[in-house]
Amino acid sequence: MKWKKFTLKTLAEAEDIVIATLAEAGIEGAEIEDKVPLTQADKEQMFVDILPDAPDNDGIAYLNFYLEEDADTDEILKNVREALDDLKEFMDIGEATIEESETEDKDWINNWKQYFKQFYVDDLLIIPSWEEVKPEDEGRMNIHIDPGTAFGTGMHETTQLCIRQLKKYVKPGTQMLDVGCGSGILSIAGIKFGADHAVMTDLDPCAISATKENTEGNGITPDQYEVMIGNIIDDRAVQDQVGYEKYDIVAANILADVLVPLTPVIIHQLKKGGIYITSGIIDEKEPVVVDAVKQAGLTVLEVTRQGEWVSVTARKD
Repeated sequence: MKWKKFTLKTLAEAEDIVIATLAEAGIEGAEIEDKVPLTQADKEQMFVDILPDAPDNDGIAYLNFYLEEDADTDEILKNVREALDDLKEFMDIGEATIEESETEDKDWINNWKQYFKQFYVDDLLIIPSWEEVKPEDEGRMNIHIDPGTAFGTGMHETTQLCIRQLKKYVKPGTQMLDVGCGSGILSIAGIKFGADHAVMTDLDPCAISATKENTEGNGITPDQYEVMIGNIIDDRAVQDQVGYEKYDIVAANILADVLVPLTPVIIHQLKKGGIYITSGIIDEKEPVVVDAVKQAGLTVLEVTRQGEWVSVTARKD
């Protein structure tokens, strides 16, 4: 099968959310090329201790994605560019230019699956939709997830940070709001931990099918969740639909540039005493988010870290 290769130029710190945007626009998988230094965990996974000298990190990332030769590339790229333009309203993603080139024959759509295997977040098993639970894990709490539907497999540090905080703060009967739900993994985790109901919001309509597929795969029934499409930051109709002072927990795994304008809005959705769990924060942006949380009148309870990523948990007093 023939493929066309497209390379999107963006910022390294935005590559995760841009990949999520590509997924929501129908692009299944992307290769990342950047000059971000490997972490110790990366080196351990590659079984190396010392790497050759690499060029200084210039903050630029190139994301390669592939389309079948006979695909309607004009329409697909139109959807991608519109989605990127929407994202630019909330954060800096750099040039976001796309260049086309030729490539060899490969099964690009399915080859990436060999790199997504089941793994654990503490005692929680996260397993791709095409794998079966091993006999030794039969009694373990698990989440089946299809990473091809939307961003959020649980592999990224930011998602794991949120999952750990949800496990700590969710109680039976919890009403939860998940902002920027993507695949629905945080709401699924919250319900598995005992939440009574989860409302999810996202900017892209693809979240509806993504969350439906993943909730069904985890035995979660339609009465346990609701998905709303729209921008809760500045759309009053979405805010009204979500409701006010009705949530015990609000989770937002979004980059810092979005959390800053989101926080003073989302406090109105939280009950008094409600918990606000944020992540998607690169370590250098921690002070910015902590300040936004405090300026909104919330009390910071915890700042947790994994790798270069940070989660800030706060309470509405």
